[in-house]
Amino acid sequence: MSMHEIEDLVEYSIRLLHDSAEPGDRGVRDRIAALYTFQSGYDCSFTHFRVMHILLERGFSHRFELAEHPDYAARSCYFDGLDTFTALSEAEPDSGGADPEQDHLDDLAWLERGYVDPPHLYCDAGTTLWQNMIDAGRLTGAAAEPLRRPPLADVVRDVARAAERSGDIETIAIWHALGYTVIHDIPLMADPRDIPALTDFHAIAVRTGATTFDLPGGYRPSPEFHAGDPVESWWAGPELRPWRGR
Repeated sequence: MSMHEIEDLVEYSIRLLHDSAEPGDRGVRDRIAALYTFQSGYDCSFTHFRVMHILLERGFSHRFELAEHPDYAARSCYFDGLDTFTALSEAEPDSGGADPEQDHLDDLAWLERGYVDPPHLYCDAGTTLWQNMIDAGRLTGAAAEPLRRPPLADVVRDVARAAERSGDIETIAIWHALGYTVIHDIPLMADPRDIPALTDFHAIAVRTGATTFDLPGGYRPSPEFHAGDPVESWWAGPELRPWRGR
């Protein structure tokens, strides 16, 4: 599976979560954060602007005028001179860069100090600039609530529920093809068949036919991979048959 396909999977998952949730459901923001943390583990491009309208509506990303940056008054020439997309953590190497406490959580540290897509300044929930904007009184109320960072398995289960309702079997199939060790991003210390989020997702995948949905070659391991392993055979589904590449 290519990195472009990971990018597409995350985009479609965000759209499904957004479309299926009530307008004021702040949990969507936390699920979006978990999906981007997952994506950051791969060599993917920056894809926020594919769904920026959703990120803004759900409070994951926040948009400001450049002049609202806390350092604008002291550095207006610098900010006014930005004429292309710029991640401020990378553009300001002596600013202290990313918070090292974040490095073990994800690879999104380059967004810690916000990013500029002229004429606007953006920051994502949970980042250094987001906290600076809270401290400056520019983000308040629900926008200032800390991220909860749900487990990826819980998020993928919620995506699958939304996909089942909308008839998007392919998205369920692609998550299923990635395997339970990818979906369950905490090291497995127990039988995955005993983990509710995984069993819920698996049940959806089986009843929707996602386990045998015709995916392009290379998405799933061959049926022989599952032979003799009861856990892998369970994950593959009760009607495992060889997939056919398109």
